[in-house]
Amino acid sequence: MPQTDRRPSPQPTTVRGQAKARRRQDLLAASATLFAERGFAGVSIDDIGAAAGVSGPAVYRHFASKQAVLGAVLLEVSHDLLERGREVARHAPDPQRRLRDLVRFQVDFALHRPAVIVVQDRELPNLTAEDRRAVRVLQRGYVTLWVEALRELAPAREVADLTLRAQAAFGLINSTPHSLRAAQRLRTPQEAERLDAARAALEEMAWAALRTAIRPDPTDHPDAAGHPVPTSTGGTP
Repeated sequence: MPQTDRRPSPQPTTVRGQAKARRRQDLLAASATLFAERGFAGVSIDDIGAAAGVSGPAVYRHFASKQAVLGAVLLEVSHDLLERGREVARHAPDPQRRLRDLVRFQVDFALHRPAVIVVQDRELPNLTAEDRRAVRVLQRGYVTLWVEALRELAPAREVADLTLRAQAAFGLINSTPHSLRAAQRLRTPQEAERLDAARAALEEMAWAALRTAIRPDPTDHPDAAGHPVPTSTGGTP
């Protein structure tokens, strides 16, 4: 029987293979929407098939079970985030721009794929143990991209502190797009304007939260030239 892939499959080269790949992606997209709206327990294989325009049994040509569908949804999105995040980080000219670009990338992802964000937040316990471990590895890799960018800007900060700040930024970014799904579907000028405003606000709020990590310590005071000078406490910080 089909198994959940550890990584996305290579692009097929035959017409039949391409059609099968498109059907698989249709099933994953339909599943993400259904899981987000009804929860994993509230969705059946027949529901998934109907939402993708096929019969329930046809789903089994692509996935061994409903749990395998969920695994594929979360593994593919986690892999996509990590690989695309690496590309963003790789092309940034400096650490501050790298962090800014990562924020922008995460905001765009959350606004364009809100259903997947809901499923990520809520359905991890319903994965198999193997899939859950694999998703966690990919997620930690993505968090590390942010922490590495923060460390270049705030080398004195503890990694645990920077990790917490990165995760808080994710929470801030990911908490808002669920309410904007109607705006994404309608795409009227007014709704598009609302979406643009939400994007700008989310980017600014996330950046403001992260920026506190790279400011001088509040116990520092400026010297005559305006540079921060640590206040002596008589011990090692």
